[in-house]
Amino acid sequence: MLKEKVKELLEQGLEEDPSLFLIDFTMGADNSIHVVIDGDHGVTVSDCMKISRAIEHNLDRDEYDFSLEVASAGASAPLVMPRQYLKNVGRKLEVQTKDQKFEGNLTSVNDGFIVLEWKAREPKPIGKGKVTVQKKEEVNFSDIIKAKVVLKF
Repeated sequence: MLKEKVKELLEQGLEEDPSLFLIDFTMGADNSIHVVIDGDHGVTVSDCMKISRAIEHNLDRDEYDFSLEVASAGASAPLVMPRQYLKNVGRKLEVQTKDQKFEGNLTSVNDGFIVLEWKAREPKPIGKGKVTVQKKEEVNFSDIIKAKVVLKF
């Protein structure tokens, strides 16, 4: 009963700001509620507070004993939804598929796939030495096992 009420309040809170979307929602046996959100333009502390209040202020503490945590997906968290890829166009991604691993710049996101581009050194077709070539790969969302943004410091 509580889980359904929390889901409903969470959905209402997210409807108030269409740029925010749900990544994960779990609820433990001890009524510990854990919500992970992301946004088309990132997530601020204010966004987390807004979602937290949408849930907490509409539940009666006398009726339910619960703990609530609302967090952003985080910079090193894997990308799990196609919508997350859109905000990362232009950034370097590491993408693991069933057969291969790619690391390249995310240049576009389409209905069913992403496009990665990178430069690689390959042997010259004729003669000795290597030449730099531009590589491009289309990866279907259904083939992606894990994808994350490569952070540079």
